[in-house]
Formats: sequence, C-alpha cells, structure tokens
Amino acid sequence: MSAVTPSQATLRLAYLKLGSRRSPMAIAQSRQVADKITERTGRPVEIVGVTTLGDVSRAQLTQIGGTGVFVSALREALLGGEVDLAVHSLKDLPTGPAAGIALAAVPPRDDPRDALVARDGAKLADLPPGARIGTGSPRRAAQLLALRADLRCVPIRGNAGSRLGKVSGGELDAVVLACAGLARIGQAGAITQVFEPDEMLPAPGQGALAVECRADDAELAALLEAVTDEASVAAVTAERSLLEALEAGCHAPVGAYAVSAGTVRMQAAVMSLDGSRILRAHGDAAAADAGQLGRDLAAELLRSGASDLISVSEEQANSRNDVQ
Repeated sequence: MSAVTPSQATLRLAYLKLGSRRSPMAIAQSRQVADKITERTGRPVEIVGVTTLGDVSRAQLTQIGGTGVFVSALREALLGGEVDLAVHSLKDLPTGPAAGIALAAVPPRDDPRDALVARDGAKLADLPPGARIGTGSPRRAAQLLALRADLRCVPIRGNAGSRLGKVSGGELDAVVLACAGLARIGQAGAITQVFEPDEMLPAPGQGALAVECRADDAELAALLEAVTDEASVAAVTAERSLLEALEAGCHAPVGAYAVSAGTVRMQAAVMSLDGSRILRAHGDAAAADAGQLGRDLAAELLRSGASDLISVSEEQANSRNDVQ
C-alpha cells in the first residue's frame, strides 16, 4: 500500500465553510484567513458568500443601524449551520456579546492607519480650499476638519473600488479609506498620504480581523487558536473595552490605537463632529490588563466631558437622518 502524502491527507478532511460578505475586500480578507487556517491546521476551507443589509442598502450606516448591519447576516448563517465560521472586519463587530457566538481568533493585525487617496498624488495640504473628501465615517470627518476646517466632507457608501472611482472620475477630490483594506484589494499603490495616529486616530479594531464560530463548537474554537495573535488580541481588547465603556454608538467620533509588546500602550480620543474639540487620553498596562486599560481611559475621557460630545454627535446624526 502506497503512503498517503500530506496533500492527499488534507483533501480527505472535511472542508470548513467560512462565511464572508461578498464584497471584493471581504472575500480577499476571508481568503487571507482561510489560507492561514489551512497552512497551520491542514484543514481545507471553502468560502461561502453571504449578503448583508449593509451590502445592499444605499442608506448611510447611521440610518440603518451602524456597522453591525454587516455582521448580523453572517451570524445568522453561523447559528443556522450554513457556515462553520465567519470572518469580519473587527471594527464592524458590536462590542457586546452575541448569544451562541464565540470570538475564536484574531489573526495578526494589519496596518491600522487611515489613508488619503487623491488625484495627481496630492497630500492633504495640497488639496484646494473647500476640497470635497468622501468618507462615511464621522470619526474620519471630524479629524479631517480638525486638520483643515475648510474641507467639505461628503458622506459616501459603496465598496472601496466604487469610492476610488469617485476620485478618478472627478466627483470627489479625495477619499479616506483604511490602509489595510486598500492593501487587501491590491490598491496600496493608490495611497497618496498615510495618516499617522497623532494626526488621525483609527477606529477601535481597525486593521484587525475577527473569526467567529458557534459557542458550542469547542473543537473548532480550539482549532482556530492556531491562527490567533496574542499581541493583536491585547491591543484590540483595550480599544474595544474603551468603546464599550464609553457607550458610544456608530454616530460618535471615537478613535483609539493600542500596541502591545508585553505592555499595552494606548491613545484614545473623543471629538466633536466638526473637529473643533478633541478630548484625548493615553496610558499603558500589562497585556493581561488590556480590558481594564480601555475602561480606565474611557473613565478619564468621561470625566473630561466625553459624554456631552457623544450625545451631541448622536443627536446631530439622528437629526440629519430624520430629514433624509
């Protein structure tokens, strides 16, 4: 009897069904996770496309329930047994627990920073007065206006390709997107400026991916530990704990950035929608205390008046939605 090669043995294993949004960026990042699972565990992975409300609705995210609209359909497919695991952009995940769902892995985080894509290689300082910059993020808009109050921030939806097309087609002077997302779809070369965290704090969890499975599937959860990165887990735990403690919804401009190398160091900010006021906090803690670090910085921001900025941001966003 001939020996079974490793590749033949892999083919005999049951495929894991990985649920993903259907956008090019989502498929690319899901493939990234699928390949890592196969590489580290030998289990083959099949990607199953799932359409979410966030993908089909043209309304602004603040009107249809925030970033969580990208998550619910994938979780339903997971709980219904249509898929075995699901991959999300971690910044899209609500901070609260979901019944029957376990966060099983956070792979190594990609670049969390934001990037400008403008025509003719322009940087932010090169754009003309009153330049139109597309972004669907109140956080990005607030920090852009803090850097240049003359800018016009235009709410936009659609996948990264359609947003880039609004720049090349002349509808907008520039757009701001995540560095990680642009790299995943092979568009890193379109970036004309990368914003450092001291210029523009990223969203909590930006650049990281989340792998979820059913909470009762202990075997799969143990398998997925092979693709998790503990430093990334500590960093995003601090960031998401801050967001949860602030009780900030999708309308509130909140930025946070943590790095972990034994010690977790984080900076965070809450800002007004027009960027005229920014409250900042920073601190560090042992990786085991990452969650407490996020809560401590949130408490510091709340003592400085963050709750007023958050409530005003929510009211202004809701007011705009009511007239649209």
